[in-house]
Amino acid sequence: MSKPIILQVGPYPEWDQTPLDSAFDVKRYFEVSDQSAFLAEHGPNIRAIATRGELGADRAMIEACPALELISVYGVGFDAVDLDACRERSVRVTNTPDVLTQDVADLGVAMMLCQSRGMIGAERWVRDGSWADKGLYPLKRRVFGRKAGILGLGRIGFEVGKRLAGFGMDIAYTDIAAKDYAPDWTFLPDPLDLARHADFLFVTLAASAQTRNVVNSDLIAAVGPDGMIINISRASNIDEDALITALQDGTLGAAALDVFEGEPALDARFLELDNVLLQPHHASGTIETRKAMGKLVRDNLTAHFAGQDLLTPVL
Repeated sequence: MSKPIILQVGPYPEWDQTPLDSAFDVKRYFEVSDQSAFLAEHGPNIRAIATRGELGADRAMIEACPALELISVYGVGFDAVDLDACRERSVRVTNTPDVLTQDVADLGVAMMLCQSRGMIGAERWVRDGSWADKGLYPLKRRVFGRKAGILGLGRIGFEVGKRLAGFGMDIAYTDIAAKDYAPDWTFLPDPLDLARHADFLFVTLAASAQTRNVVNSDLIAAVGPDGMIINISRASNIDEDALITALQDGTLGAAALDVFEGEPALDARFLELDNVLLQPHHASGTIETRKAMGKLVRDNLTAHFAGQDLLTPVL
């Protein structure tokens, strides 16, 4: 029996690539220079697309694959997949939630600690001899006992909150409704009220057209000159121009970011700021989690072609 033909949009680690190649007839879109010609040649036979969250699958790609049945996303975010085009063609979509939740929450909290305590600068202070020559490192701000706001109390936001509770923080959150699984935290339905509450505002929203730039200039100003915004969701949830301006003029005290518009070619103005911690979109970047993500991509593909229920359907 011939293997199902799938389109692979971006590279995966070797531990994922080998079993993917073994189970399917893989057409590697990311390796070719003339991608339009490649799609014209192979598109009619493609039955599934294996992609990554930041790469997705746009309408043109979906329309070039008339036999397409499934798009399996390596990542929790699926905003780069044209869901309207999928609905029109009854194409199913899966992602890889849960398996990366804990690592993303870990990094978000680590970024808060690192930035609040000035750990990057403090390490340089030791290495460049400033400790010996200039004495003690400049004082920074504490974390424990302060106020945290979580914008979006889904899987990741909830795990962030559980970690913050260990620091004795006053935790509030915003979502479409109060969550019965967070009875000890304060529900604030208005994101602006949440921003006013927060010394540390965590952005953990799923990305959509409705959430684009939800963290706007007013909300950023409400966090204030002593506050910090930590984004471990999607870059589109924050108005980057407004964020950069606020960091430049001190309207916002600090930021810690793992995601950027146009990454990895992020806005060069970020590189000139000393009050922002920059990370290379690696919140899920542990060996354990990436292996689990790759397996879930393959398991969804395998289940679909075996006529079984999808493990983690989005659509």
